[in-house]
Amino acid sequence: MAASGRGLCKAVAASPFPAWRGAHSEARGGLKSEYDAVVIGAGHNGLVAAAYLQRLGVNTAVFETRHVIGGAAVTEEIIPEFKFSRASYLLSLLRPQIYTDLELKKHGLRLHLRNPHSFTPMLEEGAGGKVPRSLLLGTDMAENQKQIAQFSQKDAQAFPRYEEFMHCLALAIDPLLDVAPVDMAAFQRGSLLQRIRSLSTLKPLLKAGRILGAQLPRYYEVLTAPITKMLDQWFESEPLKATLATDAVIGAMTSPHTPGSGYVLLHHVMGGLEGTPGAWGYVQGGMGALSDAIAISATTHGASIFTEKTVVKVQVNSEGRVQGVVLEDGTEVRSRAVLSSTSPQITFLKLAPQEWLPEEFVERISQLDTRSPVTKINVAVDRLPSFLAAPNAPGGQPLPHHQCSIHLNCEDTLLLHQAFEDAMDGLPSHRPMIELCIPSSLDPTLAPAGCHVVSLFTQYTPYTLAGGKAWDEQERNAYADRVFDCIEAYAPGFKDSVVGRDVLTPPDLERIFGLPGGNIFHCAMTLDQLYFARPVPLHSGYRCPLQGLYLCGSGAHPASSCRNLSSWLAVRRQVALLKTPSGK
Repeated sequence: MAASGRGLCKAVAASPFPAWRGAHSEARGGLKSEYDAVVIGAGHNGLVAAAYLQRLGVNTAVFETRHVIGGAAVTEEIIPEFKFSRASYLLSLLRPQIYTDLELKKHGLRLHLRNPHSFTPMLEEGAGGKVPRSLLLGTDMAENQKQIAQFSQKDAQAFPRYEEFMHCLALAIDPLLDVAPVDMAAFQRGSLLQRIRSLSTLKPLLKAGRILGAQLPRYYEVLTAPITKMLDQWFESEPLKATLATDAVIGAMTSPHTPGSGYVLLHHVMGGLEGTPGAWGYVQGGMGALSDAIAISATTHGASIFTEKTVVKVQVNSEGRVQGVVLEDGTEVRSRAVLSSTSPQITFLKLAPQEWLPEEFVERISQLDTRSPVTKINVAVDRLPSFLAAPNAPGGQPLPHHQCSIHLNCEDTLLLHQAFEDAMDGLPSHRPMIELCIPSSLDPTLAPAGCHVVSLFTQYTPYTLAGGKAWDEQERNAYADRVFDCIEAYAPGFKDSVVGRDVLTPPDLERIFGLPGGNIFHCAMTLDQLYFARPVPLHSGYRCPLQGLYLCGSGAHPASSCRNLSSWLAVRRQVALLKTPSGK
């Protein structure tokens, strides 16, 4: 991590005494020697698993390595009085059922929905003293068409049809996220009863087929083709295509020209908040407030959450069944089931005893593609950035575009591809793709009066630099300076407004948050690592080769940085097992 600026201090939790501690935690009763279930990792997925288990009467303990819960969904005060969503920074993919079941609003979750939601300024000379053009998109279709018409009347007319096309595909795919993948092993080797039960997993696939109907080949192309091919069929203006393409490559070491990049775009349009499809928003108090609300839901019903407790081993009995975990200090905690919200790599290559895992399975896990292009930069500023394409108001108050995802170096899909090619050569992008968000524009509790927190989600940066060189402080700062130079071109004065910064390269994201390769999804969202091939083919469920061990993080279906479904589906599998006398 690189951090600099006036008054910079060591990272600490934004809330040193979070509310979930008062409900039920290590402060009440202490660590017991045995629980019904143990959850490894207090990230948002692990917390959701614990909350559901405890509500169902399964006595559950959660063990977290860090001093703060939330995993990547965390709020930290890196710079005094500036509270950052240090890793994950936007919410959309949280399933409505989880939001309702866990009573997250009751437990303090407050959201700020964004409208408009996307702003792409241009770098161009304004003719006749006019400001450069920009593309501002939101929920008002007529206004969207007006914005797009600056670049192409044809595209403005096509945009509503494109939105409806993508909405239909999202409706078809969405139900597949709420159920476990088709159980191919049960179909092939299971008993007659298991085969009959597995038929239910086919229903969402059949429903998807009915929704898509005769258009199925066109939708198949969206999922398998490069996103540029699909967008070229709809639009001609590069600013619109590049803006849409950012959602196809964000967080992924892929180019808009990479086959299959369309699925990542679809993944990001399938979300929604508070009944608004496709909406993305900021969490009041930062992303850590989401984790706190889930934790309160869990602890209110009796779950125990322990921070600074690292699990180093999953224990297995002589029959190959999980019987608990061992902590770093040697403490043994027995349980009938273990759910791991950590990555498949940590779960199976570091924690699980290798002698009980099939050799082929271990090999496939070790070969997972975890490449990530992301360097996250958290910035404290003493004023809002003023863009050439949309100058600030005289009083400096936030304008509509300040609440958006602001896309820089995104005027052309070729720029995105060139940035990707730099990383393939082992170099940080010369003109990185930048998604700039200012959550304090809607949530003033995050920064001192008049100041703001800025989230920079940037790519592409390789995990290892050319020649096998590792990232060091000089390389981090050189890259951050390059990003700031890019922002300065769009918003002069930005660099002078910076109070401090926190630079997290892929190795930093891995070291601090346990994200393999720095990947926010735990492993790549490519078609060969999705659905019944996630994390690996024939082991795509939540129950693992070890009886009693479940995967409930982003490395399991349906994959996400903040969706929580993997934990919910894992719980559904596990509860049935725990309620049988033998645990089988």
